[in-house]
Amino acid sequence: MTESKFDFDLIVIGAGYGGFDAAKHAAEKGLRVAIVETAEMGGTCVNRGCVPSKALLAASGKVREIANYDHLSKFGIHTSPVRFERAKISDHANNLVLNIRENLTKTLTRVGVQIIRGFGRIEQHQRVGVRDKNGIDKIFSCKDIIIATGSSPFVPKGISCDGRTVFTSDEAVKLEWLPRWIAIIGSGYIGLEFADVYTALGCEVTMIEALGNIMPTFDPDITKIAKKTLIQSRDIETKANVFATKVTPGCPVSIELTDATTKKITENLEVDAVLVATGRIPNSNGLNLGSVGIETNRGFITINDQMRVINDKKIIPNVYAVGDVTGKLMLAHTAAAQGVIAVENICGNSKEINYKTIPAATFTHPEISSVGLSENDAKEISKKDNFSLGIVKSYFKANSKALAELESDGMLKLIFNKDSGKVLGAHIFGLHAADLIQEVANAIARNQDVTQLATEIHTHPTLSEVVEVAYKQAAAQIK
Repeated sequence: MTESKFDFDLIVIGAGYGGFDAAKHAAEKGLRVAIVETAEMGGTCVNRGCVPSKALLAASGKVREIANYDHLSKFGIHTSPVRFERAKISDHANNLVLNIRENLTKTLTRVGVQIIRGFGRIEQHQRVGVRDKNGIDKIFSCKDIIIATGSSPFVPKGISCDGRTVFTSDEAVKLEWLPRWIAIIGSGYIGLEFADVYTALGCEVTMIEALGNIMPTFDPDITKIAKKTLIQSRDIETKANVFATKVTPGCPVSIELTDATTKKITENLEVDAVLVATGRIPNSNGLNLGSVGIETNRGFITINDQMRVINDKKIIPNVYAVGDVTGKLMLAHTAAAQGVIAVENICGNSKEINYKTIPAATFTHPEISSVGLSENDAKEISKKDNFSLGIVKSYFKANSKALAELESDGMLKLIFNKDSGKVLGAHIFGLHAADLIQEVANAIARNQDVTQLATEIHTHPTLSEVVEVAYKQAAAQIK
């Protein structure tokens, strides 16, 4: 029964994917829900992340495909020089953002969620304050609160952004111009995706990485094969083990590079533009978290697997957090899943999340994807839990569909427990890797073993047979 002493049963602070799914699910469960948003509905994913970047990747990917004369000539296809309009590619991304943002807003309104515009903060136990654009404060009471304030691009000390010549992914998705030569600081998924876009549209790229190797967050075997296609075959220069210690906007942009080991300045670059892709930081400032005893860890809000906010393993009553602000897997679909689980627990249904079943993808051409454990983590766990670890590799060059597409550069690496046969993780580089990973993610979620999976019949000829081959290789190793 709803407690009438509260203005709302639930207030969600932040209308990104996590907040949206939480609010929608709660309303469908019959709760009286409000969602507070100070910027655009849809958060980073819709406005400055997944949605516009994938629109740019789709358009630039078509340019790359049509302009790949050597590749097309192997099919007997000959094309004229490719022409494209930057403004229309940009418009495609912007229009998609507007469309999805409008759809999200209509969906929330339709299910009865009240949208409150302004900056939300906690005002002690079961109270949320909202300051609107005119500086007017209002206080609302609620039984439960979900914090879903997301994250923002991290800009290291010494780098000055002007939004035009030095910028983050927030500005890059607008594609307002195409620099002849652009430096990308960071070689994670954001840096790789934008390198894909810029090189497809004719820009030269210099990729700068502070760690010892380019693409340090990816599986080493996947990195080895992916680098050949995504970096070495393109107009990309790489500089690893160096910090961009000073970046000054202008025409040209000045970059001071410092050796990560010796800490000595090694080089000064002058480029047309710089994209800062050095990770993201949580949006937790100004939330007045201390009013209910919440302490952050480097700005991140600590939660348990039920999305309840905790401090020193003690639950903070009636407060939940989801999405990037929690510092878990910083992915839109993770936030959405967390939002639903938080609501289920608010409604009295004990639900927990399993992060090992959540896949991740980098939407380059070809794609990179992963789910579950890395090889290093799996090795540590196998020693700790005393089981034999199995690793097999399945190659796209043996797949009929990949060969028909002339896209046979790719590999799937499957990690499994040789004693039980349970799938522990997978890493893929190749055509449609982002789609293929879901099959393995489902297997992990269902706790399936490779002996069972190896008997499942896959359509021929399809890329999914890459997964089938890996399962069969793994099943052959089971004791």
